[in-house]
This record gives sequence, C-alpha cells and structure tokens, in this order.
Amino acid sequence: MRRFKVEVLLSTTLTFLSLSGTSFALIAKDGVSGRLPALGFNSWNAFRCDIEEENFITAAEKMVSLGLKDAGYIYVNIDDCWSTMERDNATGRLVPDPVKFPHGIKGTAEKVHALGLKLGIYSDAGSKTCAGYPGSLGYEDIDAQIWDEWGVDYLKYDNCNVPEDWVDHYTYWPENWFGGYEQQEGITAPEDYDWSQSNSTKRYNLMRDALYTKSKRTILYSLCSWGRSHVERWGNQTAQSWRIWGDIIPQWDGRITYSWGFMPIVNYGIFFLEYSDFWGHNDLDMLEVGNGNLTDAETRAHFGLWAALKSPLLIGTPLDEIQEKDIKVLKNWEILAFNQDPVYGKPALPYKWGINPDWTWNQTHPAEFYSGPSIRGIHVFILNTLNKKTKKSAVWSEIPGLSTDPKKRYKVRDMWTHKKLGVYMGKVELKLEAHDLAALLITEVDGGHPLHKGGNGNKYKRVDIPLPEVYQRKPRSWGTGPNAV
Repeated sequence: MRRFKVEVLLSTTLTFLSLSGTSFALIAKDGVSGRLPALGFNSWNAFRCDIEEENFITAAEKMVSLGLKDAGYIYVNIDDCWSTMERDNATGRLVPDPVKFPHGIKGTAEKVHALGLKLGIYSDAGSKTCAGYPGSLGYEDIDAQIWDEWGVDYLKYDNCNVPEDWVDHYTYWPENWFGGYEQQEGITAPEDYDWSQSNSTKRYNLMRDALYTKSKRTILYSLCSWGRSHVERWGNQTAQSWRIWGDIIPQWDGRITYSWGFMPIVNYGIFFLEYSDFWGHNDLDMLEVGNGNLTDAETRAHFGLWAALKSPLLIGTPLDEIQEKDIKVLKNWEILAFNQDPVYGKPALPYKWGINPDWTWNQTHPAEFYSGPSIRGIHVFILNTLNKKTKKSAVWSEIPGLSTDPKKRYKVRDMWTHKKLGVYMGKVELKLEAHDLAALLITEVDGGHPLHKGGNGNKYKRVDIPLPEVYQRKPRSWGTGPNAV
C-alpha cells in the first residue's frame, strides 16, 4: 500500500500531502474541507447575472427542507455579478452591490451559516471577471482579508481578462487537443515543459497564498481555468479542485460557442483521471440536473458520471422550482456515497471503451465502461452513448478487483433502484435506454467485499488494486498522473 505523509513546503502556512515521490496535494487549513469533492449549489446555471440575496437564502432553505443538506450538500455559492462595477476608491476593497445584497455578503453569510450551511463567493484571476466586474489579480491579499471578514467558505476563481503581461508563453487549450495530436492557436509547448512554471500557475498561486496567509478561515479554493495550461498537472498543489474544460450546457453532446454538452466534457476528462484523488479533484463543471430538456436517462447519466468520476457536485437549478424526480437523483445515497467515499479517493476509471478502440478521442462516443472500489465493494458504471436502447455486459474478468475465474459468482445491486438484481456467474447483461447509465455494486455472494478475501478485513482499510489493463497501453506523452501505479 502506498504510504502518505504530510509535509510543509514552500511556506510555513501551506501544508501538502505527499502522493508520491515528487507529487504533493494541498491540504485545506482545517484538514477537512476539500478532501472529498464539494457538494452544494451554485447560482450561474440557474440565474446567470440576474441574482439577489433572496436567491441564495431560498436555495439554502430549500437545501434544508428538501433533504439535500442531510444528503451532504453544504455549499451555497454566489457566482459572478455580485459586486459593484468598481472597487472602493479609498480602500481598494470590493463592494457588494447594495441593491442585490442590501445586507452585504456578510449578512448573507450569516443567514446561510444559521442554517448549518456554508457560503461561497466568486472572483477572477484577471483584471475583470467574465461579466466585467472587478477581478482580483493584484488585489489578492485585500480580497482574501475581506472574504475572511465576511465569513466566506469557498472561492470559485475564474480565468477571464488576463493582462497581456500575464499571458502564458505557451498555449494549451483542451478544446484543441485531439488525443493523438493538438492544434493550439499559439506556441505549442515542448513535450517536457513544466506547466507549474507557467504564468497561469503563478496567477492562481498568488490567491492560494493569500487565502492561507491573510484569512483565518478555511476557504475552499476552486480553480476555474477551463483546463488550460494543463491545470490537472499542477492544480493539486494550488487548490482543492480545478475545472478541466469549458462551460457546460444541458444537452447530451455538441456545443454552442464556448459551452459544451456532456459527452465532450467526459471525453476529455477521462484521459486525465489519474490526477484526481483526495484533496484534489478534476471539476467537470456544475450540474445541469433540472435544466433544459434532458431525458430522465440523460439526467441519470450526467449525475452518475459526474459522481463516479469524483467531480464536485454543485446543483445549478432553482431549488424552489425543481421536480421531485430530479431531487431523487440528486439525493441518491449510493451514488453520493461513491463520490464521497472516505477510503478510496480515486475516481472510477475506464476499463474498456466499448464502441471505439481503447483510448479513442471521440466527443460523441467516449469510454462506456468504468469501475472503481469503495468501502462497500466494487462499483461498475456502464454508459450507453447510442441514441437507441442496447444491451451491455459487465464481464467479471475485465474488471479490476474481480476474479478472472469464469465460474466465479458475484451478487449485483442496482444503485439507482437500491434493489438486488441477483447472483451472476462470469458476467451480468443489462438493457440500457438511450443515453442511460447503469450503476452497479458488485459484492461477494454473502455481501462481503471482493477485495477482502474470505470476508475478512476491515472495510475501512484500503486495499490497492492495479490500474485497469487498458492503462498499460496509454501513451506516456498524455501523462499518467501522480497516483499511477
């Protein structure tokens, strides 16, 4: 088993967890926040810039009354457009819009905290936010101090309006990476370039340092750099999560200008899953459950994949208008339990692609077969990317942690319905609706954990298993992450 140790690097105020010989993950000040993917609510997908305090108080109250707080959702996050258009001339401080937030952000935070929840805020590592409000570049210490005073618990930090002298020398936009090749619009970096030395890293580290030195509170730090500058390679030494792609929209595939459907996001994210573990999470963007014209199957697949890949889960729909069927998906305790597992921090990994050959870049048909352990057993997630109902099979010998004996029998449970499907030898076959996701829990016939032979052992004791066999064929130039074995 890999041994973890805590070391202090760079500054006496920054604590890092050693993941491997040369890789480290930043630990939050309280030693708790950000170890697991964040659960909560964010205003952007629901309201864009049309926000006021009442939106967040309503969201907080609904999180409590609908049982979302009890399910683990704790953050109520204010996105862009909360401040006035200029800083205070005398102090340089950000000023909450007095019409939108008549009691200030501090007043809103007090109301949210009174409900047992936490408040998040938004800013930008540039001169202005994406909507044109004051950014925080050059004001990191001041802003960290005021967020501390106001009672802020979470910061989403965006990537718009970067001054020319802060632009990276080399360019990496994930939209211009196509698996076997890339077509960047600027200068393409050498293959061995260390992206932790980029200006993007330096910009985001300025706020990291301010949050740790100028704030007494624990403020969870979430980067929104859209996957640029290979943030997955350095994000875990800077923050607790990092966006890996552009903005999401509530549709299965395709794109609208700079916003993308689910499949392009998944297609890219699965090439870099090994970088995600405790204290550092690839962020696939906020949830669209309850938005658009998604089918029930697409809603399940979207939420289930985001949870299985250990992304933060931030609800992005008005909670006073959400349908019961969508609340049921968001509160599914088995899906959430995998995302929040206290022992196994890695996401489910693809063990084969399905429609396409392994490691195929395809924004319509990404990998369909994923698996990963939890304290409950081995979980299998099977995606149907087709536009029609189809049959899929989970074959035990293909799944890491399960037996290769063709006569081996396992008990199978459906995590969506919470019902036992039965005991199966060698494999289980399923019928999946178009754009649906099967979520299965695999255990021994007696309910024991497959990784604890003979039913012995403490389920809270981690048992490492090899990466799926397909990872032996992953091109090394694509990166293997700090946690590869």
